[in-house]
Amino acid sequence: MAIKWEGVMPAVTTKFTTDDQLDLKMFQTNIEAQLDAGVNGIILGGTLGEASTLTYDEKRELTRFTKELVGTKVPVIMNIAEQTTKGAIKAAEIAEEDGASGLMMLPPMRYLADDRETTEYFKETAKSTSLPIMVYNNPIDYKIEVTLDMFEELLKEDNIQAVKESTRDISNVTRIINRFDDRLKILCGVDTLAMESMIMGANGWVAGLVCAFPKETVAIYKLVKAGRIKEALEIYRWFLPVLELDINPKLVQNIKLAEVATGIGTENVRAPRLPLAGEERKQVQAILDKAMATRPEITSEVLVS
Repeated sequence: MAIKWEGVMPAVTTKFTTDDQLDLKMFQTNIEAQLDAGVNGIILGGTLGEASTLTYDEKRELTRFTKELVGTKVPVIMNIAEQTTKGAIKAAEIAEEDGASGLMMLPPMRYLADDRETTEYFKETAKSTSLPIMVYNNPIDYKIEVTLDMFEELLKEDNIQAVKESTRDISNVTRIINRFDDRLKILCGVDTLAMESMIMGANGWVAGLVCAFPKETVAIYKLVKAGRIKEALEIYRWFLPVLELDINPKLVQNIKLAEVATGIGTENVRAPRLPLAGEERKQVQAILDKAMATRPEITSEVLVS
């Protein structure tokens, strides 16, 4: 299935039962809510998906289940976060076998690769697969930046097509457009900068809090793209305190608690993560309680526009 690399693409959480098994029933409930809101893709196995805690078989089960669930409605994209080029190539092969439509790729994990090593890592993986690739550029959390000069080299591979822009430098959107025009699609990867990035020309939003608030997220995207900035701002200003839960070391727990608030998830996480507790939980719950009490009404007219 072709990927346009635009719109809202949820980096979905992985649902677990109380006895630490995959909770495919609740996972389906959440995915159906995403589809009903009009998202443009589903991304599995990212940070929010707790991929580092998933077994090899669980990742395969999630990919196959999601592909069967969404059919041809939207592309299913699997994240690759591997330590070796060999491992990344194998992960890409498995994702393709299991029906994924594309890949999101982090730089090499653990080893702090230099520019040449990072570039070769992406290029060798791209050469090994027919799947289109979005490079996840997040030097804040993962310590390796994919520079514009590196992208110039990477774009020699036709299936490297997009970037999840998470440098947290809003002007980088303009730099990318000035350098590459439409050759490199841009999806904002930081919830608190999403509206600003799209106004500056980003093609879409790899979102986190969409996991709990899909209609609000899609509405912001559609209103911005329609030039209805004032209407988008009304939703975005309401949303911002909740979006800030995404830029936090406990983002997985925060967002899963938000999913509980909206009825499309559970708090269950996989150890060593634990659900929020004490004062930390109270603070997050207070943010969510206020958001739910003042939640805007999203009309169907906005979602289908």
